[in-house]
Amino acid sequence: MISQESILFNTMGSSSPPTRRNRAPSSVFSLSLIFLCLLDSSNAQSTPVFACDVAGNPSLAAYGFCNTAIKIEYRVADLVARLTLQEKIGVLTSKLHGVARLGIPTYEWWSEALHGVSYVGPGTRFSGQVPGATSFPQVILTAASFNVSLFQAIGKVVSTEARAMYNVGLAGLTYWSPNVNIFRDPRWGRGQETPGEDPLLSSKYASGYVKGLQETDSSDANRLKVAACCKHYTAYDVDNWKGVERYSFNAVVNQQDLDDTYQPPFKSCVVDGNVASVMCSYNKVNGKPTCADPDLLSGVIRGEWKLNGYIVSDCDSVDVLYKNQHYTKTPEEAAAISINAGLDLNCGYFLGDHTEAAVKAGLVKEAAIDKAITNNFLTLMRLGFFDGDPKKQIYGGLGPKDVCTPANQELAAEAARQGIVLLKNTGALPLSPKTIKTLAVIGPNANVTKTMIGNYEGTPCKYTTPLQGLAGTVHTTYLPGCSNVACAVADVAGSTKLAAASDATVLVIGADQSIEAESRDRVDLNLPGQQQELVTQVAKAAKGPVFLVIMSGGGFDITFAKNDAKIAGILWVGYPGEAGGIATADVIFGRYNPSGRLPMTWYPQSYVEKVPMTNMNMRPDKSNGYPGRTYRFYTGETVYAFGDGLSYTKFSHSLVKAPRLVSLSLEENHVCRSSECQSLNAIGPHCDNAVSGTGGKAFEVHIKVQNGGDREGIHTVFLFTTPPAVHGSPRKHLLGFEKIRLGKMEEAVVKFKVDVCKDLSVVDEVGKRKIGLGQHLLHVGDVKHSLSIRI
Repeated sequence: MISQESILFNTMGSSSPPTRRNRAPSSVFSLSLIFLCLLDSSNAQSTPVFACDVAGNPSLAAYGFCNTAIKIEYRVADLVARLTLQEKIGVLTSKLHGVARLGIPTYEWWSEALHGVSYVGPGTRFSGQVPGATSFPQVILTAASFNVSLFQAIGKVVSTEARAMYNVGLAGLTYWSPNVNIFRDPRWGRGQETPGEDPLLSSKYASGYVKGLQETDSSDANRLKVAACCKHYTAYDVDNWKGVERYSFNAVVNQQDLDDTYQPPFKSCVVDGNVASVMCSYNKVNGKPTCADPDLLSGVIRGEWKLNGYIVSDCDSVDVLYKNQHYTKTPEEAAAISINAGLDLNCGYFLGDHTEAAVKAGLVKEAAIDKAITNNFLTLMRLGFFDGDPKKQIYGGLGPKDVCTPANQELAAEAARQGIVLLKNTGALPLSPKTIKTLAVIGPNANVTKTMIGNYEGTPCKYTTPLQGLAGTVHTTYLPGCSNVACAVADVAGSTKLAAASDATVLVIGADQSIEAESRDRVDLNLPGQQQELVTQVAKAAKGPVFLVIMSGGGFDITFAKNDAKIAGILWVGYPGEAGGIATADVIFGRYNPSGRLPMTWYPQSYVEKVPMTNMNMRPDKSNGYPGRTYRFYTGETVYAFGDGLSYTKFSHSLVKAPRLVSLSLEENHVCRSSECQSLNAIGPHCDNAVSGTGGKAFEVHIKVQNGGDREGIHTVFLFTTPPAVHGSPRKHLLGFEKIRLGKMEEAVVKFKVDVCKDLSVVDEVGKRKIGLGQHLLHVGDVKHSLSIRI
């Protein structure tokens, strides 16, 4: 099998503050906290926050919780037993209230690291010591690389920079990232933060990034470098659409869709990534607020998946379920129902304000609070927070010198290169600098900086805009074309004049956070304002080829450009991070052969005109014309499909090895021996061998991939399956993907291992996994192979 590690290649070799983040309208958790965390003060703390400073206070050595020689569980039990009720309640909020008598300082839990260390949240800030951190592409573009080793490599760099900042008092150790919600609807403003619409890709991203953030160089596997958090659990993907807000939205989700689509990335976070935290969301699911649902929290996350960590609310979610959703009559009931459901930490102050009264009213027992804070303290113990001076620990040598290193900044550029998707090419790309003497660069996103880093951003090391990247190769002339992406008025006259006098034209258009963002969903899929008119008129007037570069999180209906013969190429660059201009120029001029693939479907405008964003159903419904969602279920027309992406070379596939028949052995008394069955449970003796990979229940698919072109290229090999039509199965779904790098005219064999019961099963109507009996169609590119599963 081609190793994911082999495809990282050469990856290791200032901003204004946010205006809103994870914040309810009724919040008492002041926004000023975010702005305060950005202040650069010459008197800023230069030492990390930690407990058990035995060197500074020798008396602390007498406490069991400060004794690093005993097991973490015993240390936490010792600590919890020493706290008063009021002190315990101070551990339930995102600002951990210090306990001076025990040498425990105040600690801010809330920091963010979605695609780099962020200034969002009070736990992290930048200063003269560390003025910026490496800003990687927004997640949706990194996901387009389909490169698991890259996901993990980015996480490792981010955690190193986070630890470096922690050591000089600028950052925390607990990061509420990544966002692993499914990008279900193209209008969602936060789709940019996610790995896309596919449960497998999202799961691979989730566990990969979490491992990169959390795994240490220590021999103790339970230790954490930093603590990650997978959010927003669950079925959260409506922010503010036509007056429907996340604070009151009730996501009506059937069990099949919940287990088949919405839950897999979270399960992978916990089971595969061993994530230290899961964040419950604002919305209700089937009438219950997620942060007050014992089935979702205690039942699934902690019970079924065995979370080793803490469960945190989205900011002010407990306040929201009381004030906005009116789920309880009193704030004390809201506090109690959340803690009893399994919530451990409240982002905000609500539990700090109302839990003591809830205890006195008999609504929640102190033992439930002990359980919650035990989970919180266990996480801090795993981080070394109670082990004394961090500078004497494993990452104590990290500091400002380890932030924004040349290698880290090159990884940011490489991540953007690997993610950029070439959607159209008539043969004019790549451009040759030798033949292009004058290049027109036009568009509202051509010379942007902050737009490139999306949201949940931090101050980057530096910026290279698309204009700067292109101008570094050939002579350019620049015109914005519109004053901003809203493009209320387009400078068509100036833009067409410039294009008509240039050898080639690059139009950089799309969106920014004013179009798609947290608390801002789109209402259509059209390019904003007069952008389409600008593109069309420039294409008409241009002397040479015109290339469209779309900077956005979500897709657009650009059918007009796809079908316009004057537009010779289209690139989607997501929000490409601090080095977006370098990566864009490298692809356009052929220094990098594009290999990105779309991680989400690009729908036509007609789709959103008939599909309400609030309909959570994934599967189509013929009775009312509902077309379904994502490539797995939607059968209508697309502008571009999931997995689309071109290269400057030509790859071909051929099947080398795959079985045509898989037989499952059933017990003598199995019901399907005496009656006709369409499917079997994906657990049981007939699946036991699938786990061990013996007995023929797991098999390999070998695909020969050939690069038939005249240049080296990187290729993503997708293995899809179309299962039998049982239990509303997907029209096709992704079984696996591998990256391969091939020189010109080179070939190699890619191997996929397929577990029959795990990989070829589908989720039935009640959420159980079933193996469809009959014909399964495997496909890789144009290659299709029929496989029969029988008993």
